[in-house]
Amino acid sequence: MYESFYNLQGRPFQLTPDPRFYFSSRTHKKAMAYLTYGLNQGEGFIIVTGDIGTGKTTLVRHLFDTLDRNEFIAAMIVSTQLSAEDLLRSVVAAFGLDAQSVDKGQLLARLEKHLREQFARGRRALLVVDEAQNLSNAALEEMRMLSNFQEGDKALVQSFLVGQPEFRERIFVAPELEQLRQRVIATHHLEPMEQEELADYIQHRLSLVGWDNDPCFTADAVEAIYNHSAGVPRRLNTLCSRVLLYGSLEEIHTVDGDVVASVIADMTSDTRPVVSTSSARSMAPRPSSANDSTVPLEASKKDKDGAEVDSRIDKLEDMMKSQDQTLQQLTALMTQLAGGAGKDEK
Repeated sequence: MYESFYNLQGRPFQLTPDPRFYFSSRTHKKAMAYLTYGLNQGEGFIIVTGDIGTGKTTLVRHLFDTLDRNEFIAAMIVSTQLSAEDLLRSVVAAFGLDAQSVDKGQLLARLEKHLREQFARGRRALLVVDEAQNLSNAALEEMRMLSNFQEGDKALVQSFLVGQPEFRERIFVAPELEQLRQRVIATHHLEPMEQEELADYIQHRLSLVGWDNDPCFTADAVEAIYNHSAGVPRRLNTLCSRVLLYGSLEEIHTVDGDVVASVIADMTSDTRPVVSTSSARSMAPRPSSANDSTVPLEASKKDKDGAEVDSRIDKLEDMMKSQDQTLQQLTALMTQLAGGAGKDEK
């Protein structure tokens, strides 16, 4: 909806990883340097870790986009709780080979033959495993075994392991992964963006969808966005998408700190549990009878509980009013748009 209001050609802050929107922050530049170094080495394992939402998958897909397809073949799998053999089947399938109805030995032979054929054509094989923290130690050992495929002194496949921070910790602690550790040639941990990078990040994303400085973001708006998101790209995208939606509904062309604060308040209310009025009232304490042998302290507790329930009901009613106002705004906007379209047809 907000795309048409701001004359944008797409959604600049979508959550789905898209290498088109790759932003070269300081931490991503370092990561790309390590990845490039690893590519030049042509062997071993490269490990990239980062907290949820820091842009690990986007980074890897950006790397894929920079590769010369005449020199590289690349495959990527997203790991779940895979056994060692299931991982092997996933790798075989990721390279475009049939992974069905054969045993492990045949799978290995099929994969090795394919890699040797590609090597003979001058193409190196890259394998990326995303969400690598889900791999068992047995599956990781299977990956190490794949690194034994060689042609002379050249490795036939090079692997990138991308995962959350706990994966890096496990790799460098587990005794059974010692042989894999010895083949790790580079590691990098992605950090959140720094505050001074945020304005450029927002402008970069907007520019890719035809932004013409509408809306404009004030300095205090950028600061509020950073404080809420802590520089994590996925959180930034979520908040900025809601800011644009709110701005289109309210017909705002200058986003300031107050606008961002209003959106954050709305997002916070979205995460609160909703209690129906009937359920809330059923929780209210029953009035005591003359035969009840309760002490004054118990009566005071009931009064307090009743006040808390009334407060929750009041908050619920306020939320319902806010939702009604939002629906009214949406309806008015849709009516305005429909009226404009009717004038154009005339």
